[in-house]
Amino acid sequence: MSELLLELFSEEIPARLQVRASEDLRRLMVDGLKAKGLEVGDARAFATPRRLTLVIADVPKKSPAISEEKKGPRTNAPEQAVQGFLKSAGLASIDEATIVKDEKKGDFYLARIEKPGRAAGEIIAEVLRDTILNFPWPKTMRFNAKLDNGGELRWVRPLHSIILLLDGKVIPFEIAGIKSGNVTRGHRFMGGEPFKVTDFADYEKQLKANKVVLDFAERAATINEGAHALAKEAKLTLVEDDALAAENAGLTEWPIVLMGEFDKSFLEVPGECLTSAMKTHQKCFSLRHGKKLANHFLLVSNLKAKDGGKTIIAGNEKVIAARLSDAKFFWETDLKKTLDEMRDELKGITFHEKLGTQFERTERIKELAHQIATEQELCEAALALRAGELSKADLVSGMVGEFPELQGLMGRYYAAHEKLNPEIARAIELHYKPKGPTDSVPLESEDDGAAVAVALADKLDMLVGFWAIGEKPTGSGDPYQLRRAALGVIRIVIENDLRMPLLRTIALAQGAKADEAAAKDLLAFFAERLKVYLRDKGARHDLIDAVFALPGQDDLALIVKRVEALSELLGTDDGVNLLAGIKRAQNILSIEEKKDKTSHAGDYDAELLQLDEEKALAAAIDKVKDDTVSALAVENFAGAMRALAELRAPVDAFFDKVTVNADDPALRLNRLHLLSQIRAATLNVADFTKIAG
Repeated sequence: MSELLLELFSEEIPARLQVRASEDLRRLMVDGLKAKGLEVGDARAFATPRRLTLVIADVPKKSPAISEEKKGPRTNAPEQAVQGFLKSAGLASIDEATIVKDEKKGDFYLARIEKPGRAAGEIIAEVLRDTILNFPWPKTMRFNAKLDNGGELRWVRPLHSIILLLDGKVIPFEIAGIKSGNVTRGHRFMGGEPFKVTDFADYEKQLKANKVVLDFAERAATINEGAHALAKEAKLTLVEDDALAAENAGLTEWPIVLMGEFDKSFLEVPGECLTSAMKTHQKCFSLRHGKKLANHFLLVSNLKAKDGGKTIIAGNEKVIAARLSDAKFFWETDLKKTLDEMRDELKGITFHEKLGTQFERTERIKELAHQIATEQELCEAALALRAGELSKADLVSGMVGEFPELQGLMGRYYAAHEKLNPEIARAIELHYKPKGPTDSVPLESEDDGAAVAVALADKLDMLVGFWAIGEKPTGSGDPYQLRRAALGVIRIVIENDLRMPLLRTIALAQGAKADEAAAKDLLAFFAERLKVYLRDKGARHDLIDAVFALPGQDDLALIVKRVEALSELLGTDDGVNLLAGIKRAQNILSIEEKKDKTSHAGDYDAELLQLDEEKALAAAIDKVKDDTVSALAVENFAGAMRALAELRAPVDAFFDKVTVNADDPALRLNRLHLLSQIRAATLNVADFTKIAG
């Protein structure tokens, strides 16, 4: 077995594309080799700003020989069919085929094809060509590299050289005039002359000697360690940012962390604004002194300067000062307006051509937030109304225009500057939450009831609006992030344990344009999102179906409680056996109802109960009906499940001793009615026919 080493050396690859590109290279090469019969071992891919690298272990010297059979046409088939068969099977004449006897369908030709194994190098070269020509870069560029067919090779940045080694030997390969070899380059400024490599271990060692850290994770770790060390030395705390560390790892081959500073006067601007400015424009980390932002920053250089980085730091300090001056200008300019004045400017900003302006949207949000706050007793309704009214005002501010990620947060700062109620200020910031599956939600228990109301109103208005104009998510896209909005509603409701019937709330959001069909369709969408949410937490989607199948189930928190209790019941022997008994009853009913062409739903006649087992079942059903209804009335779902579990023994005994299809028609019908009562009793809890198993 041999080792394959591949390097595609180019001009700088954008940082955001490197990790994905290395994985694409690994996937395309490995899948391509396997498709051509070359089974290989472990494959590892790497990326730096100027190279994509792949090393594959346990590459066989050749692919195995293949023996296969290809069935042909009948021996009496037309000549055209025979010739087509010969061509597809690679036979020179029909004499090379075997005739197979078949008395039923007629004799037919069979070709036995022997394909010898192919050299690994030949296969690798073919797969590499396909990989380069079909590489899934989001964008590519031409760089005057002509292909044999007259076209131009396209790559993310100009491709300069290719290393292609198998067991230390160069595999002959050429594309657009670029030939394979065993030579690469190190760091652009510190790497010295090009050098030859023999295998991956030698390649990685020589790269490091020439100031290139090949492994992306190692570069990111170097940045984090260096940043923490410098911060500690200065008695400051690093503002952690894994995404920024990853971006810098994609911008450098030999990362060196340096510290700069800026004028303390900039600290009058909210710290998040300064952090965004330094991160967005200079890829710099922020530092804190205690809880406050410090007037220092960390930058990541791609070389170790002879002057210790003084020139690099000075250059960055100059640029940072200009960027922070811009941020300070935006801040001071924004403070000259009130949030109400900013909100008025929303009249000129379109939210969606069919859904009106952002101003009109805040009108809807404030009314819905007011209604939700009132019904759920989240806070003083006036606070929710005011917070909803101002929720989008900061979108017209200069700061949010420059740094969109600060929307909401800047609204909170502007509200605090105006000395508005702190709950209103927090609601303006928090109503965008949750922004993702790991983000927190606003909580009433933390005195953010207004934020809960506005967050729900904001997301429901989006969902109802886009449903009304037919802009629903599809399998291929969700441009308005409506799935995230629905999941946000689900999480806010559940984590705040709100009793909020969705159909009624959707109708409130629809306002005068209430559409029952659209509301039910949106409710079904929520059901699908709830399945995803609960499945991620380990719940079964069929249990959600079983609960949603009951009439009037649109209270998310109660649905979740029912599902959890049902899951616990079905995790016991009683639950499993009860489910089997219920399904057996349902199956018998379905068969007999189909046979009799009528429903057998209805109450049983106690006078016709003959055997002890059917009398015991009837008594158990009556008791379970009462107990489950009583438990559900006080949201005691665990109690309802325990009551339901009491059916297990009498159901088992009934099916063990009682013949449902008795010869006496009256007795048969009464027993079918008794089975229908099992169905009726369990439907208080869930539709067990929807449950798998």
